[in-house]
Amino acid sequence: MEPRTCVRPGHAASSFERELVEPIEQREVAMAKGSPLGHAHRREDQMRGQARVYWRERGGMKRAYADLRAYADVGGRQEALVAPNERLATTDPAVAQDLLARRIRELDAKRRGRVLHSEGPQVSLADCARDYLLAKAGEINPKTGEPVTEQWMEGEELRLRRTIAHFGQDRPLEAIAVGAAREFDAALRVQGPHWPALSGGTRRQHLNTLGALYRYAAERQLVPPGYNPIAAWRKKPTARRLEARWLEVPDAALLLEAARIHRPAHPEGGRPPITFAYELLATLLFTGGRESEVLGLEVDDVSLERGVMTFRPNAWRRLKTATSHRSVPLWPQLREILKAYFPRREREGGTLLFPSFRTAKEAMITDFRKVLDAIARRAGWAPGEIRSKMFRHTYCAARLQTLDQGAPVSPFTVAREMGHGGTRLVHQVYGHLGTVRHRSKVVEYRVAQHRAKLGDRLKAVRAGTDL
Repeated sequence: MEPRTCVRPGHAASSFERELVEPIEQREVAMAKGSPLGHAHRREDQMRGQARVYWRERGGMKRAYADLRAYADVGGRQEALVAPNERLATTDPAVAQDLLARRIRELDAKRRGRVLHSEGPQVSLADCARDYLLAKAGEINPKTGEPVTEQWMEGEELRLRRTIAHFGQDRPLEAIAVGAAREFDAALRVQGPHWPALSGGTRRQHLNTLGALYRYAAERQLVPPGYNPIAAWRKKPTARRLEARWLEVPDAALLLEAARIHRPAHPEGGRPPITFAYELLATLLFTGGRESEVLGLEVDDVSLERGVMTFRPNAWRRLKTATSHRSVPLWPQLREILKAYFPRREREGGTLLFPSFRTAKEAMITDFRKVLDAIARRAGWAPGEIRSKMFRHTYCAARLQTLDQGAPVSPFTVAREMGHGGTRLVHQVYGHLGTVRHRSKVVEYRVAQHRAKLGDRLKAVRAGTDL
């Protein structure tokens, strides 16, 4: 790129031209090299929204004009882009872009001044929160292509109610700055009249909701562009990063053996017991599926012939993200378990793989913690110590120890089997390295392979005594 020393050839560069041309050259070089400065300029371009440069033929030359009608509330209109000391609109594209940027900054400053000096309508936190929730209720989740869930909406409403309880329903949006957001976070640390003491991760969710509210307000031009106290806060609270609980292969094998031996009680007049705890736990351990994904599986989602199990959306439940629609291997041990289960399942009728007929009508199971506690207690764990989330971590750790055509399996393969679009969560959350190295071609939890390590624990499980 040849340096430009002067906007008007044949003239010495004025102080204005040096101020104008040098930033343009820096901008072009930075964007060409992909530097942080270039990224900042690209973000600035994106923030211009509908403002643009267009060209008109004047006197045999194309001259630059700006369409600033997006700023009509502060005097924006279609106008010529005229450089200082000039009478006509510029013919230089680079100068035109710089003049446009300067004009946008002027109009942004006017808009901020109008809001901060109460020249425009003051929008209260409560009013904006109401409109925000109504708008979100009709939106489509880009990750799933489906409307946002009731559960998500209830969470957003709860967090906004707490926010309004702290700031007051009539608090103007522009009156909440970074300092006020910090005070809100400090209030959430301790028990208040409207909430219990909250952890760092939960407080961050409240701040994220408030930040989303400000993005909505900026989109509606209820606050100045870029006004967001949460985005301006550099070091927000985060959840404590602790390694999630999971089971090593021998422990998972022992738990599965306890589930195989488990015989549910049949209380008189109570809920019908879950008679497929063994098959349910095996499916969770051998697929890494989320609890709702596994509980919503249909019989037709299992193909013994092709050796795959497919997680897909159905009438019983939706999937978390678009990448959650996937097929996973039907590992030999799980295939044996489900093949023996199918004749009994077919006699009951219905479509769900693990149905509940508590109301005499087929439905998804909503809670199986009691049977899980009974099985875990027999294998030596305390009630509440084993939960279904652990099985997703367990599968990932066990799968990472398997071989794929003689080589360690790719983390990307494992990530896709778990319904993730990339490997970040496998590396940072679900991947665990235990003390037992169990390289195998398949995922399996067979107590016979770990008899020596399990020792008396296995004997106690098979004897039917709690450890």
